[in-house]
Amino acid sequence: MFKEYRSRRAEAQPNVLKLERKVEAPVPKDVRPVEEDTDLQAHLELKSRLHSELLDRLNLALIDKVERSELKRQIASLVTGLVEAEGVYMRSEAFSALVEELIHEVMGLGPLEPLLEDPTINDILVNSFDKIYVERYGLLERSKARFRDERHLLRIIDKIVTKVGRRIDESQPWVDARLEDGSRVNAIIRPCSVDGPALSIRKFARTPLTIQTLVGQGSLNQQAARLLEALVDARLNILISGGTGSGKTTLLNAMSSFIDTKQRIVTIEDAAELQLQQEHVVRLETRPANAEGQGVITQRDLVRNALRMRPDRIIVGEVRGSECFDMLQAMNTGHEGSMTTVHANSARDALGRVEQMVTMMGAELPIKTIRSQIASAIHIVVQLNRMSDGSRRVVSISEITGMENDTITMQDIFVYKRRGKAETGAVLGDFMPTGIRPHCFDQLVSAGVKVNTDMFKRVEM
Repeated sequence: MFKEYRSRRAEAQPNVLKLERKVEAPVPKDVRPVEEDTDLQAHLELKSRLHSELLDRLNLALIDKVERSELKRQIASLVTGLVEAEGVYMRSEAFSALVEELIHEVMGLGPLEPLLEDPTINDILVNSFDKIYVERYGLLERSKARFRDERHLLRIIDKIVTKVGRRIDESQPWVDARLEDGSRVNAIIRPCSVDGPALSIRKFARTPLTIQTLVGQGSLNQQAARLLEALVDARLNILISGGTGSGKTTLLNAMSSFIDTKQRIVTIEDAAELQLQQEHVVRLETRPANAEGQGVITQRDLVRNALRMRPDRIIVGEVRGSECFDMLQAMNTGHEGSMTTVHANSARDALGRVEQMVTMMGAELPIKTIRSQIASAIHIVVQLNRMSDGSRRVVSISEITGMENDTITMQDIFVYKRRGKAETGAVLGDFMPTGIRPHCFDQLVSAGVKVNTDMFKRVEM
């Protein structure tokens, strides 16, 4: 059934078909037409059978050595015989689509591949094997893609997590992982997920977004962008705060581009997703416990180890626990210009979250001592919010000015003022200075950073 290759290009490509396994001549059956409106479940069952046959007949060890076009040709040749054996005929468009789907199953993540390749999709949310939602431009919509059944979805989840050395099973029913492009993945299965496996993928742009791109998208204005560049250049410690999906990691990536390429950067994350553009970067990632419950490496372990690696700056993807105390210590002991993110609904709440995480360490430190550490370690808090129209905006850039009794004092330098909604539902507002010149202005000047004081002048609307 396999045709002999005619072109020199084809002859130069490895044959991924196991030649010792040949497709037998099909037994004549009643021919069943497969139209575009064929029942979806029947199509999925057919694809499942063909996929099983492909795995049995393909030489998986050679797949990576074959160009995609040649692989598609060889798989199409094999699928032709398998489809004939099934007694099914298809239109050319439907057959090409089936071959592409089978390539996605063999080479990639099955039904997720077209969604991952779509640049307009930011998030992929799998609620169950037959319910997949995507986020486009900040708004959710249901996708037509679906998995065949729970086993199909579980196989794809296992394919993702094993590539990064993680595991997911009944004893560890959830996992944080990442794709090869850095996209963030979270998966959870039974018994914790009542309705079956659930999967969330936060896609990352193949080309990291810059501050100017964020300015163009309306996340902040040009004045605020210049201020953030000055703050990073002057090596002030910055805490980026916001809710889930507000764009904290995106802004952290964008701001990190202002770091001098001569400086040594150490990044610490649960799942490596930062996309720093500098060359002198060491990326550290936590490790969960193994099947015996041993070998766990936490962010706190990595922060402590990073202090021995001679870093100029330490960037923690997100502080979630007791590692926050070690991060504050690093900021206070010569690692200026460090940055991290935290989940919080406002700049003031962000400081409260940091305080709570320090107490998780277990040491009975006085509240005033903890707040004093925070006030001296963190200079700037950047707050992001996700608006009702799906847009993500910086809503404040605030400066910590010190302590008054037991209270951390802070002031807003830039704020976002909402003006209502347009008829289209878009949130209207303006990002403007408050008129306050920051206390750190002298520090910016002494660091040799040129800052025009006019950017801080309040503009009456």
